[in-house]
Amino acid sequence: MNIVVNGEQREAEEPLTVAQLLSTLDLRSEQVAVEINLKILDRGDFLTWNLHDGDKVEILSFIGGGCPT
Repeated sequence: MNIVVNGEQREAEEPLTVAQLLSTLDLRSEQVAVEINLKILDRGDFLTWNLHDGDKVEILSFIGGGCPT
């Protein structure tokens, strides 16, 4: 199946859950937000949400930091 991840075409084997996709990208589910076809997923859905051909996936990473006051 073909999906788009953060604007880049990727080929993936079906079935593929969001959790499996994150694992292949070496991303921890606790540190990201995921949007599929303009729908923001609850973190609890990552294990059961199956991706489908043509899905558009956006993954946003949380980065800590800043300047101490």
